[in-house]
Amino acid sequence: MSDIKDLTEEQKQELEKIKAKESKFGRRLTPFWHVLVCVLGAAMVFFYLYSAGVQPFSDQYHRGVYVLLTYVMIFISFPFWSKSNMHRPTIVDIGLALTSIFVVGYWILEFENLAYRMGAETQMDIWVSIVGIVLSLEVSRRVLGWSITIGGLLFLVYGYFGPYMPGIIAHRGFDIERLATFLYLTQDGVFGVMCNVLVTYVIIFIFFGSFLQQSGVGRFFIDWPLALAGRSLGGPAKVSVVASGFFGSVSGSAIANTVSTGSFTIPLMKRAGFRPHVAGAIEPAASIGGMFMPPIMGAGGFLMAEMTNTPYVQIMAIAVFPALLYFISVFVMIHFEAKKQNIRGIVDENSPKAREVFKQHWFKAMPLVIIVAMMLFGYSPGMAAFWATISCVVISWVDKEYRMGPSQIWRAIVVGARNTLVIGATVGVIGIIVGTISLSGIGLKFSDLIISLSGGNLLIAMILIAFASLVLGMGVPVTASYLIVAVLAVPALHELGVSLIAAHMIVYWFSQNSNVTPPVCVAAYAGAAIAGSDPWRTGWTALKFSKLIYVVPFLFAYEPAMVLQGSVQEIAMVYFAATIGTIAFSAWSMFYLVRKTTLIEWIVFGVGTYLCFSPDIVKDIIGISLVTLVILNQYRKNKRDRQKLEALRTA
Repeated sequence: MSDIKDLTEEQKQELEKIKAKESKFGRRLTPFWHVLVCVLGAAMVFFYLYSAGVQPFSDQYHRGVYVLLTYVMIFISFPFWSKSNMHRPTIVDIGLALTSIFVVGYWILEFENLAYRMGAETQMDIWVSIVGIVLSLEVSRRVLGWSITIGGLLFLVYGYFGPYMPGIIAHRGFDIERLATFLYLTQDGVFGVMCNVLVTYVIIFIFFGSFLQQSGVGRFFIDWPLALAGRSLGGPAKVSVVASGFFGSVSGSAIANTVSTGSFTIPLMKRAGFRPHVAGAIEPAASIGGMFMPPIMGAGGFLMAEMTNTPYVQIMAIAVFPALLYFISVFVMIHFEAKKQNIRGIVDENSPKAREVFKQHWFKAMPLVIIVAMMLFGYSPGMAAFWATISCVVISWVDKEYRMGPSQIWRAIVVGARNTLVIGATVGVIGIIVGTISLSGIGLKFSDLIISLSGGNLLIAMILIAFASLVLGMGVPVTASYLIVAVLAVPALHELGVSLIAAHMIVYWFSQNSNVTPPVCVAAYAGAAIAGSDPWRTGWTALKFSKLIYVVPFLFAYEPAMVLQGSVQEIAMVYFAATIGTIAFSAWSMFYLVRKTTLIEWIVFGVGTYLCFSPDIVKDIIGISLVTLVILNQYRKNKRDRQKLEALRTA
């Protein structure tokens, strides 16, 4: 499936380092402890698949079991020191795992009683809460490092020392007992919205993704795009866009998407003639689009549905067109890059045609069809993911190469459970951050601060939010970044006249910018590791190909039709103008359309692009006209040049 074997040993090591930042798997355990972790992981998979597809469990078990199993598996699998070479947990690790069982088990068993004695907690409640908070921070530190953990600690300090803070963010302050019990015992902290969304939606889709890969469907996501676009101008790069759209829509991680599809497409791009830093940049630029593309959209889409009280199927409907705009932008920029560099597609007479590949393997698209169809018919995302997961096993039996027997199913279960640990490690610390924001009321104050700094100007407010998302994304996972910024900044956008769902879409798109924006841009660094190119140069090139990520949020802000608000005619007109504007923006930013643009053409093109994105039908029409004028002028120049060349040949 991939050409990763073609990488040098140094490139493979660098790639492993990059992947480790996203998906740490901890120590290599001895057989006994490895089997124990696998069994716990399998218990998690069966519990939540049963809950999603057969019979849901009550709230305390639904949230508590995941936190309990995750904490225990992390304390066994991840050492106290990252450089520890021990292959089994220490006495301290075992003690922490057992303590986790006690404090989370206490929350589960005392769930109803805790609700009755809220505000009059016992001494045992207080001590359990304090220990639970400490364990949550330690789980985060072991898996995700100090950056997000320090963030959680700073919010605890803020909650305690509220009266001593600067005036604009000061509050009355809370003692340790009040902080701990609110953050641990209530459903506004550790067991709050992040936990609920994870156990209700996200981990089910992580399990589904694992079964999807094991069943060979992932291969179809590369083979069919290769047959579709491989022979066209700049074919291998276009394959990366189509493949990343398919794979990214179910992977939930830009880095995982980059590594999975990039290990195949990046070597192909280099062989076709793309410079290494360009090949390494195109894949992460394409991969980030998977975070915007339904049906899954990472964890962010489910969080959005939860926080806006909007059916997830409506979130998907809103998200589809902007995601397509993003992929169109990257695709078009690749086309222009290939034309400038005169890079041809794959020339292989023996390669199968797209129709042949689809005819032979069309059934491998059924899991995605099942998910979308079931949600459109009103079934829950969890139920849809349950049946799609079952379908992966059934479908695998049609293809002998990927037939899933007991060992393959077991591997999918173990890998799926292991893949939940990284995002599971954020549950406690994100609960601490969001809970402290709720308890202290800093969210409204932060909203006032944004409005104050922006002078009530929506454009400036959005620039401030984009910068905040970029800075926060340097230290925390993008899903956590989205949730934190949404809690803080959405009220400000809403107060400035942006609808609630549009405000969340703005923050969600901005939350992904750290994947492709230097200096961090881990997805771009993963592409650079595969391409063997300079990471810094690759990062800036990835930003060049993915810059529509900074444009679409402004469309959400100023074009209500982008979130399906308005008449059918208004929505259709905005969609059409935005599509033309996206193509024009891509050409304008690449200084190339039918041919290299002159300065005058570039200026006219820029004006036309801006007008296409403007929230006014008259401006849209003028913008489309200007773009069309430049296109026709360039075609006229090409025709004139051909005629001159023909005249010279016949002279």
